[in-house]
Amino acid sequence: MSVRLYIGNLPKEELERQELQAVFAEAGDSVTTKVIKDRKTGKCRGFGFVTVNSDEQADQIIEKFNGYMFKDTPLKIEKALPRSKGQEDEEQSSPSNAATNNSSGSNQEKGSARRNNKKSRRSNNSTQSSNNPDTIQPDPRWASELEKLKQMLSAQTSNG
Repeated sequence: MSVRLYIGNLPKEELERQELQAVFAEAGDSVTTKVIKDRKTGKCRGFGFVTVNSDEQADQIIEKFNGYMFKDTPLKIEKALPRSKGQEDEEQSSPSNAATNNSSGSNQEKGSARRNNKKSRRSNNSTQSSNNPDTIQPDPRWASELEKLKQMLSAQTSNG
């Protein structure tokens, strides 16, 4: 069974797979590497993956190369988290992001929601300033939820 290792803290410059492969060459021929690159620029996104044959080999590589200085940056190596079904490929997010955000929904959904919120704030700000600047209207997508929360809060304060 093959084991994937996440390699973080790679330099964000043009980096070829062969350069990374040379670092792990002494671990054996069965080790394969992959550098994750930005589609537009072709530069490294700062992480990659190493695939090895066994857990023992993975542990040896982590022990030996975690903190290894590669192009003036110390590598961070850990076992990669399994990809979720919603991800098209590993270029969507690094395992460290998946570890911090896997409580609900996919990382892709959360990222797009954040982007949408930023866009909606910009558009709402421009419409608010053209109306009355003293009134602040809630985001229409959350207005019903906000109303429910207000009712629950008023019920709690009147009961307590």
